[in-house]
Amino acid sequence: MSKKFGAITAVDNVSLTIEKGEFFSLLGPSGCGKTTLLRMLAGFETPTSGRIIIEGEDMSEVPPHHRPVNMMFQSYALFPHMTVRQNIAFGLKQDKHPRAEINRVTDEMLQLVKMSDYAKRKPDQLSGGQMQRVALARALVKRPKILLLDEPLGALDKKLREETQFELVNIQEELGITFVIVTHDQEEAMTMSTRIAVMDQGRIEQVAGPSEVYETPASRKVAEFIGDVNIFAGRVEEKNAEFLSARCHSPGCTIHANPSDVQVGEDIYVALRPEKLTIAKTPPADSSRNCLHGEIWDIGYLGKMSIYHVKLPDGSIILAAAQNRQRRNEQELTWEDKVYVSWSQNAALVLRD
Repeated sequence: MSKKFGAITAVDNVSLTIEKGEFFSLLGPSGCGKTTLLRMLAGFETPTSGRIIIEGEDMSEVPPHHRPVNMMFQSYALFPHMTVRQNIAFGLKQDKHPRAEINRVTDEMLQLVKMSDYAKRKPDQLSGGQMQRVALARALVKRPKILLLDEPLGALDKKLREETQFELVNIQEELGITFVIVTHDQEEAMTMSTRIAVMDQGRIEQVAGPSEVYETPASRKVAEFIGDVNIFAGRVEEKNAEFLSARCHSPGCTIHANPSDVQVGEDIYVALRPEKLTIAKTPPADSSRNCLHGEIWDIGYLGKMSIYHVKLPDGSIILAAAQNRQRRNEQELTWEDKVYVSWSQNAALVLRD
C-alpha cells in the first residue's frame, strides 16, 4: 500500500499484517508516514495504490463511518458542552440504540476507565489524564474491531503517561480489541506493544516484538532509533564458528562478536548498547579486544542509573551506563577520571547497514 501527496511519497509500498487482538505500534520519527498510515486505516485518507483488508473484507473504498474501526485523537476532541457521560454515550445515541442499552454500556465504560465519579462533569473540569480516559471510553463504547490511537499519551506528564500505559494494556487485554497506536516514544512502544513496526521515510524497517527490535535490530536505522546505542564502522578480519573479529578504525580497536552471515573483508557496523558495557578505573583481564581506554567527559545522572560520556584518544565519544548502587556523592567514578570501557562478545551486534 502506498500514499502520495503530489510528488511526495508519504507511505511507500507498505505491506503489513496485524493480528486480531494485538496491541500493535507504529513507531518512527516525525514525518516517517506512521500517521498517514493510521489515517488510511481509519478511512480519512485513500491509498494511492494497494488495499486495506479487515477480516477478509476490502475496506479501501469504505467511508470511515462504515468501517469497524474507531480513532482516538491526540487532542481528545471532547465535546465541551457535554458532560463526561454524554460524551461517552454520544456514538450510541447517534446510532439510535435503545436508552436502556445506552445507559448500561455507558456505565460499563465509566467503570472501565474509572470515571464513574466524574460522570456529571464537563471537560473543562477535568485534568489531562481524566480527559484522556473519557476520550478512550468514547472510542471504545461501540466496541470497534480495531481502535486506532494517534499519540494518545503525548499531552500527559511523564509519570502519568507511564501509569496510563499499563492501564491501556489492561483495558486492551480485558476487551480483546485490536489496538493500533502511533507513537514516536520508544519506551511507550516497548512497554505496551505485542509487536512494533519501525518506520522511516514511508517504509517499514522492521516488524517484531519489543525485545527483538531492541536486542537484534534489522538495520543501523532501527538500532539508532530504539534507545541509546554506540555504533562503530569497521571491517571483518576473521570469522570462524566461535567468533567474528572486526577492526574498527574509529575508535581504533578490535571487536569480537558472535558469528553472523557477513564475510571476511566486508564493511560492517558494530552496535553496542550502553547498559551492556562495563566501565571501571582498572582494565579487564584481557584488554586486547572489546576494550577501550578514555576519560570521563560528561555524566548524565538519571537517578537509578548514570550515563557516562567517555572521550576516547581519537576524540570520539562512547556511552556507558551503570546502575547507581551508591549515593551520588559516594560514587567511585567522576569527571576527568581515566577509565576502561569493556564488553562481552555477546554484547556486540553486527549490522550491514
